[in-house]
Amino acid sequence: MMHWFEGPMAAFDTETTGVDVEEDRIVSAALVVQDTAGGRTRVTRWLVNPGIPVPAGATEIHGLTDDHLQRNGRWPAPVVEEIARALAEQCATGRPLVVMNAPFDLTLLDRELKRHRASSLGRYLQNSPLCVLDPRVLDKHLDRYRKGRRTLTDLCELYGVALDGAHDAAADAAASLELVRAVGRRFSGRLERLTPAELHTLQAVWHAAQARGLQAWFAKSGTPEVVDPAWPLRPELRAAA
Repeated sequence: MMHWFEGPMAAFDTETTGVDVEEDRIVSAALVVQDTAGGRTRVTRWLVNPGIPVPAGATEIHGLTDDHLQRNGRWPAPVVEEIARALAEQCATGRPLVVMNAPFDLTLLDRELKRHRASSLGRYLQNSPLCVLDPRVLDKHLDRYRKGRRTLTDLCELYGVALDGAHDAAADAAASLELVRAVGRRFSGRLERLTPAELHTLQAVWHAAQARGLQAWFAKSGTPEVVDPAWPLRPELRAAA
């Protein structure tokens, strides 16, 4: 019997102009599809001219400059629609969608769809609901007392997953996919009886609990940062009346 963590998966990742999901923009994205563990991957890449300047700090992370994006990137409107349709297609086939820190990438995509298509990610997924596997949430729940950071680089090192070319969307997506497989194998006794759909529901609960814990820690340390408990997609901010 093949366990879910050895079966079909797709992984999605973005590189952006910054970390504000409400205001920042996608500059590149990738979807990596694999039918079985160890099998060949199919990779789709998108490069976007975001229409706004790319801060130097963001370029330092992913290497994408204004000049390169203006010369080689496509306008956002058709790209974000292609991405949303591609994700919906994967969901329709029943492949779990691996997204590291899902509330960031999926919310940013949703806001880009609102900005450029007057639409939303939910509209594209209305007939094929999301089934997301987030290695950050899984690891934090399954090994909750371990000290240290839980970035993609840190988790790949911990689980023995190769990450070649970090902060390239395709490389990060491929590594996230392998990371979920590695988490599944390490904690197979706790995960193998669950379906990806059941795990999706559980991760929403786990992430909310993790957010509450982090919020309490921030409050205790006097940090004003607010932690959003929503997963895998943050609700749209409502403008003040």
